[in-house]
Amino acid sequence: MTSLDATDARLLLQLCDNPRATGVELAHRLGLSRNTVQARVARWEDSGALGAFDRRVDPRALGYPLSAMVAIVVDQHQLDSVVDELAEIPEVVEVYGISGLTDLSAKVVGRNADDLYRIAGQILRVPGVERTNMALVMRQLVGPRMTPLLDRLAKEGR
Repeated sequence: MTSLDATDARLLLQLCDNPRATGVELAHRLGLSRNTVQARVARWEDSGALGAFDRRVDPRALGYPLSAMVAIVVDQHQLDSVVDELAEIPEVVEVYGISGLTDLSAKVVGRNADDLYRIAGQILRVPGVERTNMALVMRQLVGPRMTPLLDRLAKEGR
């Protein structure tokens, strides 16, 4: 993945404020050439520095108002296949390998409590999953965000 500099951060902050801004608009606001803006955006896309657009879709708008975090203990010899199986469950929207008492942390979404129960059962049936512990997300207090880090990088480069 490409490291970002202060100019990248200022450009990304502008995109955070106005995701539909054109390259010409962004170049004008930041005093850059249109080619510079386009080259940087292309570099971010190629390197994976920009996430997929679907991350911006709120699952509630898709009919999944409930979220839960699932702590998963797995047989370490089957970790890769467990992750592959979890990725096949549409309601599993994130999976992280973690340290501590559990091996994986998964975020799942459901239509209702019965749906979450069904998803929990599906996870437990994955070969290599030894046990799970599900906790319902009551409210998101701080959502995914990069703006504070972009602000810091933009200011450090000035």
